[in-house]
Amino acid sequence: MTTIGTRIDETGTPVRDGGAFYLRRDRGGRYRLELHRTPVDEVEKRVRVVGTLVDADLVDADGIGLA
Repeated sequence: MTTIGTRIDETGTPVRDGGAFYLRRDRGGRYRLELHRTPVDEVEKRVRVVGTLVDADLVDADGIGLA
């Protein structure tokens, strides 16, 4: 299990579920994303997310870009 405060560098596919965005991880599972901008161009495309784990399944994303 990854601990809170850990730096995250993951690839996967961002999906929208209700009012939230999630990263469907390439390694399985998903993270809910706390984003500083809406990733309009990256939704449903393979991306790399870099950020910090702030809760069990929540990542404060510093950046998101196409992988």
